Amino acid sequence: MVAYELGSFDKFKDSTGKFKPAVASDPRGMLALYEASQLRVKGEDILDEALEFTATHLESFESNLNPTLANQVMHALYQPHHSGVPRVEARHFISAYQADESRDESLLRLAKLDYNFLQLLHKKELCEVSRQLHCCFHILIQRSSTWWKNLDLVSKLPYARDRVVECYFWALGVYFEPRYSLARIMLAKTITMVSVLDDTYDAYRTVEELQKFTDLVERWDISTINELPEYMRPLYRALLDLYEELERKRQSKENLMLIIMPEKTYDSLIRLCFWSFVFPAFISFTCAFSRKMKDLVRAYNTEAKWFIAGYLPQFDEYMGIAYVTSTCFLLTTTCFLGMAEVSAKEAFAWLRTTPRSLMACATIFRLVDDIATYEVEKGRGQIATGIECYMKEHNKSKEEAMSEFKARAEDAWKDLNKELTKPTSISEHLLVPISNLARLIDLAYSHSADGYTHPESSERT
Repeated sequence: MVAYELGSFDKFKDSTGKFKPAVASDPRGMLALYEASQLRVKGEDILDEALEFTATHLESFESNLNPTLANQVMHALYQPHHSGVPRVEARHFISAYQADESRDESLLRLAKLDYNFLQLLHKKELCEVSRQLHCCFHILIQRSSTWWKNLDLVSKLPYARDRVVECYFWALGVYFEPRYSLARIMLAKTITMVSVLDDTYDAYRTVEELQKFTDLVERWDISTINELPEYMRPLYRALLDLYEELERKRQSKENLMLIIMPEKTYDSLIRLCFWSFVFPAFISFTCAFSRKMKDLVRAYNTEAKWFIAGYLPQFDEYMGIAYVTSTCFLLTTTCFLGMAEVSAKEAFAWLRTTPRSLMACATIFRLVDDIATYEVEKGRGQIATGIECYMKEHNKSKEEAMSEFKARAEDAWKDLNKELTKPTSISEHLLVPISNLARLIDLAYSHSADGYTHPESSERT
């Protein structure tokens, strides 16, 4: 992302400060100005005005444009490019470019080849994560291709949503490049596990069962598994197995020589200390992941207690927990797993400070999700929702609360835009997963629809 001086937009205004009529007569120029206004930050009134001005006129233009331009305008109004998921936007642009009479056929073929080649890799990865190996690339090795099938959590935990494909899509949305293949697979597995954990606490078992599960996650010790109810044991084992796999993959990614430290010779604590000496970022990641996972489970447990007790917290109390249950903190930590070329120990130290970009992403996660899921949660008796907390504390209607949430989410986007353009002490590559996570939530829960629980609601994209 490149920052420009706002003075460059003054040429679109007349002496009275209003946008010139000539601007409104140029649909392509209006579309470009509309897309540029998506990068606004707080205090940039001219871009706020530009957004309102261009959106209004583009809507009126839509029926009078040629089909190619009309399709571009319609897509931009529905999903602006800046807040769109890169791979989804790439697919749309290829179709739009193909319909352009001035297209370069060689460039179009190259774009299609690039997209389709990468899609083959992405399908292969999805097969590895999913349980559908038999209909996919037989070159996959059997030991790594049946993770979700072998877990069989759907049959063991019938209340859990089977959303492995959607979870992989989220990982793909974070980073699509070939060099992050391993990272995508591990992130998809983490998101799938988080989804099942969320459903477990949402199923509202007894307080005692949920507290026991939470306590054992805090202890992080497989030898304690028999203290859990039978139905919770597969989930606990799967969670700890995932952590162990993340450790192994991290070691493999850094090409560490495991042979010099045979697994059977030393217990896990000694091995962990050894790896922290050889490669400090390894200990940073493993500690960060387990810490964020424990934070998440603890927050899920708090929300479950609120529901069972019929407790409606103050809005700030709710948000303190809701930022964690947005899962943004855990997922960002996991995203860094596959970015060994940039995620040194300092990067995880930076992440522990909860930087402004991360808080902006978590705010978008939380508020957009709360708007989209409010009616469903209300229907099943959940009173401790963000909308309900805000309505009661501020004596507002549902519509007013949702309007405020949308405004705060827009402000969070402005904060994120600012963080993406200003100098930072860490690699700019680490900001990409954070911004893409915000784009994913914007896509999945756009237009107040829960596109994760009901993926058919996002079919248009």
